[in-house]
Amino acid sequence: MRILFAGSPAIAVPALESIAMMNDGGEDFVLAGLLTRADSPKGRSGRPEPTECAAAARRLFPFPILKPEKLDSAAREQAAALKPDLLVSFAYGKIFGPQFLALFPLGGINIHPSLLPKYRGATPIPAAIFNRETVTGITIQSLAAEMDSGDILVQEAVPLSGKETTASLSETMAKKAAELLPAALRGIDGGTLRATPQDNGAATYCSLIKKEDGLIDWNRTAAEIDAQIRAFDPWPLSWTMHGELPLYILKAEVVEAGDTPVTSPVGGPLPFPETAASSGPTPCGPCSESTLTGSRALSGRVLGKDKNKGILIQTGGGILAVSELQYQARKALEWKAFLNGARNFMDTRLG
Repeated sequence: MRILFAGSPAIAVPALESIAMMNDGGEDFVLAGLLTRADSPKGRSGRPEPTECAAAARRLFPFPILKPEKLDSAAREQAAALKPDLLVSFAYGKIFGPQFLALFPLGGINIHPSLLPKYRGATPIPAAIFNRETVTGITIQSLAAEMDSGDILVQEAVPLSGKETTASLSETMAKKAAELLPAALRGIDGGTLRATPQDNGAATYCSLIKKEDGLIDWNRTAAEIDAQIRAFDPWPLSWTMHGELPLYILKAEVVEAGDTPVTSPVGGPLPFPETAASSGPTPCGPCSESTLTGSRALSGRVLGKDKNKGILIQTGGGILAVSELQYQARKALEWKAFLNGARNFMDTRLG
């Protein structure tokens, strides 16, 4: 079986490598070529650089690399010259039209990092984290005209701990895809793989993320803001304003009920909601309307610090402990080092 692999970012590299390993192991699966996005400017130099898949292909495999700007007739001619039997796609970045798919006698399959039909679209990993899902997964599906709507061939769930970032979960998904793909290819080759149609009525969608989506709304709950910070790591990151300065919040955690942070350095107890336990200041659990209103009146205020958790910030529901921060155009700092250089930070209000 001759395979044209379509992929661009780092998440697709292990799947690409898994096909090459099948051929090296004596199985009759040949990487006919790589289809990837064109080189694009990166870094401060702005020099065009290849995608992560293209870089891996150059380093490891002696096969053709196709980088068309468009999947037009010229691109179809290049792909057809490789005589591929099957198209395998993972985060390629372009939509395949019917004329392109017609080049492959065995059709095409796509690897999608969600439990389809949930989170169809380009950003399923940050969507699962942002929405605080407890489980997500990998789906290998047949390619269809409508995005991510093809029949399910292989699917496996991946539990979430609530600590994942998009960066860390992408690594997990990359490894899981590489583990599942060889068996799927053997099933296609042997005619033993069974397809299950998706329930289109249960489909949900995720949209592209924009840089401005990273702005933190401190009126949201601590759990929601924590999920946003993790979902937007490594891009676009989550940010707020400290006076006139943009400030990125890189790492944080929710202060759970029962934890007792230190008092404010400006004197007196931290201004938690009045319903906090009398044994010490704690964030509210399911807040009453009056309590939530009080929290929102203080949302974004830097309350103090906890020696184990970091800088404490009031949100619209609960307290967020921030452990790593970065002013725009400066380096990222652990919270203690940050406070050493920002002595006016305490008792200010962010946002």
